[in-house]
Amino acid sequence: MTAVGPEELRADCSRCVGICCVAPAFAASADFAIDKPAGRPCPNLRPDLRCGIHTDLRSRGFPGCTVFDCFGAGQRVTQVTFGGRDWRDDQPTAQAMFDIFTVVRPLHELLWHLTEALTMELPAPLRAALAEALAATDRLAGGDPESLRSLAVDAHRRGVVPLLAQAGDQARARGGRPGVDRRGAALLGADLRRVDLRRASLRGAQLVGADLRRVDLTDADLTGADLRGADLRGADLSGALFVHQSQLDAARGDRATGLPPRRSRPTHWAAPRRARDGSPRFPGRRPGR
Repeated sequence: MTAVGPEELRADCSRCVGICCVAPAFAASADFAIDKPAGRPCPNLRPDLRCGIHTDLRSRGFPGCTVFDCFGAGQRVTQVTFGGRDWRDDQPTAQAMFDIFTVVRPLHELLWHLTEALTMELPAPLRAALAEALAATDRLAGGDPESLRSLAVDAHRRGVVPLLAQAGDQARARGGRPGVDRRGAALLGADLRRVDLRRASLRGAQLVGADLRRVDLTDADLTGADLRGADLRGADLSGALFVHQSQLDAARGDRATGLPPRRSRPTHWAAPRRARDGSPRFPGRRPGR
């Protein structure tokens, strides 16, 4: 089997049947304007299986939809696992598709991280282990409906995550001594502007609303870091590790924010105001800070 490539790990709604708008449940909150139980179509889902308010999701109270990414699982379940069938065909098909989507989606997230790790300069034994994990995860994601419904995803994930952590640690040490280890740290709303986060481990860190303006995140591992509302204006993420597009979409930034390769600048990011000398100026920030 040919290993899955970047295109297969990018959501393609034209090849899906709106599974992410039906399968998950969500509760009324800052991320979603309404309650929706699992398995019920979102009221914004049109008959053509497209979102009726796609261009206005944030202003209509659905920012959570704008940062969700299936990592290509939607089209794989639709086109490969179910051969192009539609969940609206019958209830058994619908339930099976929804159940399997919850399995394939985390597998595709692992595939994305494994693919990203293999772009790094790593020792040969670790690269071989990552490549083997990539092939094994791809085989599992390509299984038939029966095998997928009974798959123990968490058990497989527990075997893969340590390899990804090793890859991150190796990459962090490339430019010198690894930085601070704040993996899993609760840093909600923290002012991190004076913290040296180069080569830091921020794996799984809670950075909701954190102030990271102009912070250098070169070789910092951001695997699974929660960046919702984090202020990245002027920050340098161009060399950060494992930064997914959905993390950027959830944060705040501007044209001065340095992005990793192959990531795009979210459309809702505001341009920085310019000082008289042409440098970026941020509200409430004194010169030299």
